[in-house]
Amino acid sequence: MGEAGESVVTLARWLGHSSPAITLGYYAHFMQDAGSRGRGTIDGLLGERGDRLASRNSPDSPQRR
Repeated sequence: MGEAGESVVTLARWLGHSSPAITLGYYAHFMQDAGSRGRGTIDGLLGERGDRLASRNSPDSPQRR
């Protein structure tokens, strides 16, 4: 259901869990691709500028040392 776009908070409520952390604890292995749609959207919006920002903010970047 999370892959269909529902938030973990909503899933937790539907499942009767007291916290989204419990839902993630049980079901995180089903959500391995979570975030990939968002990354793809941001990549499409930012294009090369996003690549430059990502490399500049990388922990290995000389600017971050």
